[in-house]
Amino acid sequence: YFAGVLGLWDTFRAQNPLIAILRPDVTRDLMKTLLEHYRHCGQLPIWTLAGVENMCMIGYHSMPLVADAYCKGIRGYDAEALYEAMKASANRDTFGYFLKAFRGTRYYKQYEYVPCDLEVTSVSKTLEYCYDDWCIAQMARMLGHRDDYDYYIGRAGWYKNLFDQNLNFMRGRNSDGSWRTPFDPFHSNHYRPDDDFCEGTSWQWTFFVPHDGKGLMNLFGGRDPFVAKLDSLFTVSSEIHGDNPAPDITGLIGQYAHGNEPSHHVTYLYTLAGRPERTQELIREIFDTQYKNKPDGLCGNDDCGQMSAWYMFSAMGFYPVDPVSGDYVFGAPQLPKIVLHLADGKTFTVIAENLSKEHKYVDSITLNGEPYTKNTISHEDILKGGTLVYKMK
Repeated sequence: YFAGVLGLWDTFRAQNPLIAILRPDVTRDLMKTLLEHYRHCGQLPIWTLAGVENMCMIGYHSMPLVADAYCKGIRGYDAEALYEAMKASANRDTFGYFLKAFRGTRYYKQYEYVPCDLEVTSVSKTLEYCYDDWCIAQMARMLGHRDDYDYYIGRAGWYKNLFDQNLNFMRGRNSDGSWRTPFDPFHSNHYRPDDDFCEGTSWQWTFFVPHDGKGLMNLFGGRDPFVAKLDSLFTVSSEIHGDNPAPDITGLIGQYAHGNEPSHHVTYLYTLAGRPERTQELIREIFDTQYKNKPDGLCGNDDCGQMSAWYMFSAMGFYPVDPVSGDYVFGAPQLPKIVLHLADGKTFTVIAENLSKEHKYVDSITLNGEPYTKNTISHEDILKGGTLVYKMK
């Protein structure tokens, strides 16, 4: 798996975090592989195929893998060397035989966003770079590099520079500061010059701020207008505009696209906004409509296991919206019992009492017999082993 394909644009979201729970030894070995890749190639992996970097996707998503592993206590590799590799990789604009500014990182640092007149998929690049910079900041914090933390945490907030508060959408912005016009949040023109969103539309990408839910809500004016916008995401037309829409936009519920990865955390934002019941009913709808026990049972490409990893986390009733936080946001379980066999011989059991088609909402949660009222569960609590019980209603 790791030697052949490392599709990090897809797997950093849930597949790699799931491996960190079930096989921390594999995650440890992956950290060593990342460092060897950097030493040979001068760049941490972005998207490797057949063991070769092919740069087919955006972002620099080795960053969440490293910070996630370190945050979760996985050791046995040179963390400081990997940290230096993270910084070098995040700031590199060219790679090998690619001799132009194909990543736009120099523009990102110059303008504090990637301008749409200088780079294709500029909004998506900006948003993903912001998340990856957040991960570097967390690694800097954990290793005690305060100056680096301050620098990268600042970069992690640059997503705000592409939010149009008049329209409440993320939107392409030119290098002179003006917005790209005309603007259509339903528009996709796959990798063409006017394509500001990678394999998606503004509807889908506007919510890609997994590290700063509170900051994103504030852009909308608070929780209530944010929830109203989320509601619209799931109820507007599923029509995609443009002469060459991205074929990856699949599994649509309104403009929510479960068949492609940028949407995978979005249902859980309701929980963070104080509306967990909306997360719970949407998780059930996604299970019922987007996964089938048939040869064509996935609503999109499984993408190295990410589509399946979303299923497994969500079946347990929680999901790593921001893997590097060390917390998993609650949804609603979809199976009556799941047992995780942890690396040290312990088990973590998830039980959903009274689960049925009618009883899809969570009434209460207990952890090892004690009431549990947080909207997240920590990685640390899972690794201790024990029993998580949902009472459904």
